[in-house]
Amino acid sequence: MKSMTSIAPLELVTKHFLDRLAGLDVNDALGAVDDGIVYTNVGFPTVRGKKRFSAVMRNLNTSWLHFDYRMLNSAADDDVVLTERIDELTIGRLRLQFWVCGRFEVREGRIVVWRDYFDIFDCTKALVRGVVALAVPKVLPPLHP
Repeated sequence: MKSMTSIAPLELVTKHFLDRLAGLDVNDALGAVDDGIVYTNVGFPTVRGKKRFSAVMRNLNTSWLHFDYRMLNSAADDDVVLTERIDELTIGRLRLQFWVCGRFEVREGRIVVWRDYFDIFDCTKALVRGVVALAVPKVLPPLHP
């Protein structure tokens, strides 16, 4: 395996972090983040440090809660990676799909900042669609067709 410093920032964020996080390989995903990571879901409290960040990521991938995503667009400029995604949170049988824009900063082959932006109205619509889809599944198509 390549050392993390030899991996392009876009590949680090998508293949070595998000894909592994979505694939329930949380330990490997955490290998891509710095000890001093700063994680912000805009509108929520910022999480600082790998220990706290690890707890949040592990809680997103349990037997009853799971994270997945579909990439819409991505771009990198030096050590900054931008992602436009559809994120999916599955809570039991309830699936919530909503638009997210992420900004990642990479230094020395590790993610040091992850900031996600989303539209609260879109998240509210995701909740309504998810609840309706419990009774009428075709209302919410699979994340990966």
